[in-house]
Amino acid sequence: MSTVVETVTELVTPILEEQNFELVEVEFVKEGKNWFLRVFIDKEGGIDIEECAFVSEHLSEKLDSIDPDPIPQAYFLEVSSPGAERPLKKEADYQRALGEYIHLSLYQPLDGEKQYEGFLQSYDNAELILKIRIKTREKEITVDRKNIAKARLAIQF
Repeated sequence: MSTVVETVTELVTPILEEQNFELVEVEFVKEGKNWFLRVFIDKEGGIDIEECAFVSEHLSEKLDSIDPDPIPQAYFLEVSSPGAERPLKKEADYQRALGEYIHLSLYQPLDGEKQYEGFLQSYDNAELILKIRIKTREKEITVDRKNIAKARLAIQF
């Protein structure tokens, strides 16, 4: 499956660069009996449905032109925006998220919790600082980057 992701990443990157779009993530997953190839793209100010359709058409053409087929099983191709709760994977994602409200899922509990939401105060290669709210008081916690299973933007209610 990683070869599918790598192949699709190589094929879609020139299409995205030509349009000044950013590749957020490529995933190839089986859900139930169906396979899904999902390509998440973005740009400054957000991506719209016509832009997703453009990338989908061009990527589909490239995939169809390769022989032998890099994805032998049937699958559904989905090209979309990462949404309001965009994952934080690359350094640029964390940089853009400074001061923003984010959600963290951890591998190991920190102070008895494996999930936190708060404002990203700072980060470096080793750790990040998150300002969280516990009832009525605010507290800053330091999280080891190696302990982060998933990080994404979050919507604050």
